[in-house]
Amino acid sequence: MLYEDWPQCTDLVYKVSYSAKTGCWVQGSGRGLKIRGLSSGTGNLSDHLPDDLSDKFGGGTLKHLLSSLVVAALALGIASTARAQSEITLLAPGPVREALDKAIAGFEAKSGTHVKVTYGGGVPTRKQVASGQGLDVDLLFAPFPEVLKTGNIDPKSATVVARVRLALAVQKGAPQPDISTPAAVKKTLLDAKSIASVDPTQGSVGDIALAVLDKLSITDQVKPKIQWIKDGNVVQEMVAKGEVQMALGPYLSDMKNPGVDIVGPLPPGASTPVDITGFLSPTVQDKKAALALLDYLRSAEVDPIWQAAKIFPAH
Repeated sequence: MLYEDWPQCTDLVYKVSYSAKTGCWVQGSGRGLKIRGLSSGTGNLSDHLPDDLSDKFGGGTLKHLLSSLVVAALALGIASTARAQSEITLLAPGPVREALDKAIAGFEAKSGTHVKVTYGGGVPTRKQVASGQGLDVDLLFAPFPEVLKTGNIDPKSATVVARVRLALAVQKGAPQPDISTPAAVKKTLLDAKSIASVDPTQGSVGDIALAVLDKLSITDQVKPKIQWIKDGNVVQEMVAKGEVQMALGPYLSDMKNPGVDIVGPLPPGASTPVDITGFLSPTVQDKKAALALLDYLRSAEVDPIWQAAKIFPAH
């Protein structure tokens, strides 16, 4: 009777049993000992090691040793599998980091699943997913047509977890313009001497700002007055120093330069709220945990966290 190494044995079962497919005796979930010529059955692995092996090496010592080694190896395999399944990866836009970190902490405490988060700009995260480098779960600022057409996300898993709105900010202590209605927003932007916002090629805020101009039919008049800046913190600093009169930025808690007053979010009639939508990767291994994360992020339990960060719950 011949004996072969375990690495060839990969059949997964959940009790001590013989796999006719691989010729492996396995205990638990993991690799087993392959014994060529041994028929099927269940029970303790040591009971099925042949007598000629124990006679050659002295009693049942080797039988016991081999059985113990198999069980130990399988236990390590089970632990490794459990660790792998207890972590999911998440890609998310940086502007929501403060709130999302708090929400994820709640999810981890409740579920026992660890979430490894990678943050990036609104536009770069969309480009990353479109290029096939998304993670288990991807949170994206709408719109994302370039992502949907790639097949790199599961469109059926789309879950809106929250929404953000565009805000207008001015220098600390400066008169606050009227933005109570779409008509008031239109007049404010037309009257503005200078405006700063994030470069549309770097962040979603710029795209949202351009959408406002289109919606109000004032693109030709207002766009030449806008300075496009790569970094949102620099935009706030420019307003704080009086280098520009006002800024269009996300209505979020991270817009907190002490030299800036946030007038407020623009009304939906002027700026459509932007969905923060979560998608699962088609190759996610622990789909149940990934879906549970999205369900949690849109749940009423997380609403206070979103609201504290000036983000609007999805429901």
